[in-house]
Amino acid sequence: MSVTLQLPIVSAPSQGSKKGRKRKPHREDLPADANLCEYCTAKCCHYFALPLDTPEDWNDFDTIRWFLIHDGATVFTEEDIWYLMVFSTCKHLRADNLCGIYETRPKICRDYSTKNCEYEDDWVYDRYIEVPEQVEEYAEALLGPRKGKNIRSPKPEKNTLVY
Repeated sequence: MSVTLQLPIVSAPSQGSKKGRKRKPHREDLPADANLCEYCTAKCCHYFALPLDTPEDWNDFDTIRWFLIHDGATVFTEEDIWYLMVFSTCKHLRADNLCGIYETRPKICRDYSTKNCEYEDDWVYDRYIEVPEQVEEYAEALLGPRKGKNIRSPKPEKNTLVY
């Protein structure tokens, strides 16, 4: 399984609002030339997502399980494309949720547009996988039971009470 470094415009779960922050206005209520970043919680600066090859066998799903045993990692699909999402805040995000290196920000940030960004908080994923057990269950439903090893504990034997 290979991982490529082409980042899509995708949505992340809401980061919540900070104390004292006004509720953000709806996009359609802002002037056409408004900078949405001035109203946003900078969700796009709190994660990155990398496209993955579509898993096809137990080895591929085991790699995805490995991703998910690390803090801050989730996997999602959008239009049948698999992504690894890593929650990690940009080192240059300022307290006001604006970029601290705006003039010299990386190309991927310069290319990112608010035209299709996740400003609205209404995004839904086709699949959202947070824990390794979900991967195992999904793979088993898709591929059938794994031969040999299983991540689940064996079924306990029937308890007999001894008095």
